[in-house]
Amino acid sequence: MNDQSDSKRNSKYIVLQNARAFALIFFLVALPMRLSASDFPRHKVKCEEREMEYLLFVPPSSARQSLPALLLLHGAGDEAINFIRPWESTAREKKIVLIVPQLPRELSFEPIAPKVFRCLVEDAKKLASLDPRRIYIFGNSMGGYLAYDGALLESNYFAAAAIHAMGIDDDYAGIVQKAARKIPIAIFMGDRDQLVSLAQVRKTRTLLEKSGFPIQYREIPNHGHNYYELSDSINGEAWEFLGKYRLP
Repeated sequence: MNDQSDSKRNSKYIVLQNARAFALIFFLVALPMRLSASDFPRHKVKCEEREMEYLLFVPPSSARQSLPALLLLHGAGDEAINFIRPWESTAREKKIVLIVPQLPRELSFEPIAPKVFRCLVEDAKKLASLDPRRIYIFGNSMGGYLAYDGALLESNYFAAAAIHAMGIDDDYAGIVQKAARKIPIAIFMGDRDQLVSLAQVRKTRTLLEKSGFPIQYREIPNHGHNYYELSDSINGEAWEFLGKYRLP
């Protein structure tokens, strides 16, 4: 691969290049959440020759009730335990199973990510009763980039997707044409994001809309890159969007 191709591929993981900044942000805003890690069982499974760990939250429900599931993908420098916490109250109220993998910060993970995500959900099905028509995906930042991969390349597996603070790079726009189904996607983006281009996210919205995807776009005034600052409102709106959709 030549230098130009390497540069383009690295741009797709812009968040990885800012991992130190992310780590500092998450340390400051999410440290108290780490104290409750034991609240969520940790599971391990081998997916695509890679050992993966994920947290699982199954809300109390009828034993015969099949529940919707939400795959949560955190940003670079973050941890699964931090990312699951803001969703706990919504998951309890709405009866949603949460599946939250600990994501690697490696470029080599992206090509296998969609298959890994399916593998994780299938493993969770052994532990909880999931409704296969209501499997959703939500990603933040780097996790948002991977959520585009999962949603578009596994559009007949995930019913809908929601993404915070990330768009699709120009050199990867062809992924949109690979989607077997026009999967609904909600995008949340702050107009003061310091790490991700607002113009590129707007361009992503236009690309998806012109390609016929059902898109909900919310541009948040005076909001930067930190998801945790507005996680309650973002999560509420994200689930209101996601929960409307089911696979055929």
